[in-house]
Amino acid sequence: MKNITRILKKYIFAILLIIVLLFLQAQCDLKLPEYTSNIINVGIQSKGIEYAYFDKVSKNTLDCIVAISGDLSIYDYYEKDGETYILKHLKREEREKLESILIKPTVFLYMANAQEKILTEPDAITFAMYNEVDHTLRDYYKSLDNIEETMLKQYAIQAVLKEYENIGVNINEFQMSYLFKIGGLMLLLTIVCALIIVASSFLSSRVAASFGYDLREEMVRKITYFSDQDVNKFNTSSLITRCTNDISQIQMALTLFLRMVLFAPIIGIGAILKLVGNKASMTWVIGAAIGTIILLLLILLFVAMPKFKRIQKLIDRLNQIVREQLNGIPVVRAFSNEELETERFNAANTDLTNVNLFTNKIMAFMSPAMTIIMNGTMVLVYWVALGKIDAGTLQVGTLTAFLTYTMHIIMSFMMISMLSIMGPRAMISLNRINEVLNTSNKMKELKVPDEFDPKKKGVVEFKNVSFKFPDGSDYVLKDITFTARRGTTTAIIGATGSGKSALVKLIPRLFDNNKGQILVEGVDVKKASLKELRDLISYVPQKGYLFSGTVESNVKFNNPKLSDDEMLQALEVSCAKDFVLEKRKKHKYEIAQGGTNVSGGQRQRLCIARAIAKNADIIILDDSLSALDYKTDSLVRKNLNTKLKDVTKIIVAQRVASVMNADQILVLDDGKIVGKGTHKELLKKCPTYKSIALSQLKEDEL
Repeated sequence: MKNITRILKKYIFAILLIIVLLFLQAQCDLKLPEYTSNIINVGIQSKGIEYAYFDKVSKNTLDCIVAISGDLSIYDYYEKDGETYILKHLKREEREKLESILIKPTVFLYMANAQEKILTEPDAITFAMYNEVDHTLRDYYKSLDNIEETMLKQYAIQAVLKEYENIGVNINEFQMSYLFKIGGLMLLLTIVCALIIVASSFLSSRVAASFGYDLREEMVRKITYFSDQDVNKFNTSSLITRCTNDISQIQMALTLFLRMVLFAPIIGIGAILKLVGNKASMTWVIGAAIGTIILLLLILLFVAMPKFKRIQKLIDRLNQIVREQLNGIPVVRAFSNEELETERFNAANTDLTNVNLFTNKIMAFMSPAMTIIMNGTMVLVYWVALGKIDAGTLQVGTLTAFLTYTMHIIMSFMMISMLSIMGPRAMISLNRINEVLNTSNKMKELKVPDEFDPKKKGVVEFKNVSFKFPDGSDYVLKDITFTARRGTTTAIIGATGSGKSALVKLIPRLFDNNKGQILVEGVDVKKASLKELRDLISYVPQKGYLFSGTVESNVKFNNPKLSDDEMLQALEVSCAKDFVLEKRKKHKYEIAQGGTNVSGGQRQRLCIARAIAKNADIIILDDSLSALDYKTDSLVRKNLNTKLKDVTKIIVAQRVASVMNADQILVLDDGKIVGKGTHKELLKKCPTYKSIALSQLKEDEL
């Protein structure tokens, strides 16, 4: 996880900004239900009257309220305007305080008059309230404490409306003013919320895409420096899947996480806090819904998780089969095995399809299940709220806000449930990525590598070298000792499986020898810098590979600044110049991936030209002349000897004719050197070499 964390640290500020934006979005989303509730409760039901006090009141009514409450400080909130009093501009805290002072006296005055207990004179009220003989009105005033706060406020608002009618206030104008004010705030808040959503979505997508880019780059860089042993450990098709499908899974999950999963707890907790402070008292309904959702998620994860693990392995298998079939099309056609390969692909494809169908069916069940839970919760809320509205303890607007908050909570769990779909696959993909990133390269390098000896330029020495493949039990090379000197040609010949290719792969350290020493220019390859070591060597593998591009881009692969004259010289040495110049676009001729649009011989010659253009001290041809005819083979070898006089040449070959003129020939048999010398010397003293030679040439040709 260290590698993933290190990459994510680059985007920490963007992630923090996303979190801030999500908090702002949650604030906007949680504020809108309040405004909706206010429009219904205040704007429609209460005609725009928000607080249970008078914004404008007659002197007589105000005096009556003061007489009831016995609190003369009420006058401090009002200023006289002719026959009426107008409320001064107050802060929110002062408004709430004034409401707490006025609500009971206002309701008392309104209800007493409604019951024809006419109270219109302040002095009469004072006498009635504090008369020691008759306690009726005083007891009635105290009884208001038993009325539920919501109902008490509604009665107070009705009293305010009655007063406004008496003093000639235009209620319709008052109501429309309130509706436009709250509606305008809702519109503004919606626009702000939309902008925040766009910004957070853009940042989330950008962070996820950039993270995917960096992770792919990290993977490719790591794989590029893998040894052959490391590549074989994972399998090529699996590495392709990890660099593409697995990273895509992680990228999609990261987008989902930044955009939805982070937002879910913010909006969910915010909605719960709003409901706790809500007077609807139906939070037990939400608790039941949340418990049901959590149980559903646990069941789905328990069933689906094992299948997610299998999916990635099946994708690896499918990629492997497709890769084999594409590479082996000529073989398949040659043996008329198209139907067999189709059946093999269908079997792997069917396995993957069946597992995907199973997981998709399981996850598809989540959507209707969530819908049932959501709708069931709404029905339950309506059923419980019905009695409260009928009793007058719950307002319609409050119920609307409660339902909205309820939906926010359930939707937050639905968002988290989305992670239950993407999360398991992403975690499995993340583990697969970490397996690659955490793999330590088997080719260890010293922190301070040894320096090459200029006096031993081009010299390659094997001293009692033995080697076996990492997964092998037997040594494929045993006690190999020889020296290849500068300007000479060392040829290696032997039967198939004798270890020729394994031997030359040890020189550029594609594998590490198990015993003995391999010295290049006086330095043990294990103590040299890998880059500097491989800069000294031009290696043409047994299977020549060309990259998609042009002839020029392939030849100049190691040195893009190579001049055209030097490029043509390299093509001439490899005998590729003539057929390249015959092409309509010459060296700009397009090469298909793998060089499939040129013949095997042309491909080998272009690979040799690429190696020559590197101007290295050592050139290794691992059976790289096998596709050439004898004449071209002989001409290439002649050019190498005449044009690259100061270069050490090591050639692996199957044909005796290709090695006859070498300065030194090594004959391998079962991983051992059974003969060493020139062609003539080996014919006399090495039966194995003579046997190979006689199987290919006549005695007079030897």
